Amino acid sequence: MPKTLLPRPTITSFFPWPIVLASTVDEAGKPNIITLGASCVCCADPPVIGIAMGLSRYSLGLMQRTGDFGVNLPTAEQARETDFCGSRSGRDTDKFAECGFTAQPATQITSPLILECPVSFECKIVQTAHLGSHDWVMGEIVAVHIAEELLDERGNLASARVHPLLSLWGEYWTLGEKLERWGGYGG
Repeated sequence: MPKTLLPRPTITSFFPWPIVLASTVDEAGKPNIITLGASCVCCADPPVIGIAMGLSRYSLGLMQRTGDFGVNLPTAEQARETDFCGSRSGRDTDKFAECGFTAQPATQITSPLILECPVSFECKIVQTAHLGSHDWVMGEIVAVHIAEELLDERGNLASARVHPLLSLWGEYWTLGEKLERWGGYGG
């Protein structure tokens, strides 16, 4: 397969990843939400999620103060609210109220979760890497909340029931079809 060498390094050709809504709280107890287009699982044991935060973002300071954050996975049906949370600052906007979201109390962290998101993770910050325009904030998952309708009979996430919202550089997408399980091709 022929490839073209780009004139300068860029990450805009990276394949889609999930959009997440990170939830935080300020000193007065006001909850906040920020939309993030770059996140991933960094470690399986202990379970750690990483999120990219712009250095000037209001939510980054809140996370640093509390030492924790929520990671909430919105559905494709929540694209409008997700877009809103990514285009306003929590310094002067109550994103929970504007989007009709409910701040769900967490069990292990100070920051709230978003009740309307079907999957939420409570994360305690374990490390932050300063990379340039963004910090990579890594949080150990200390609790997971999943909507019951997304669980199969064994209590596992039923992938076919999930309708995630994905980011592909400036565009919102969702999943297509299942191809195979890892290792299912006999590799």
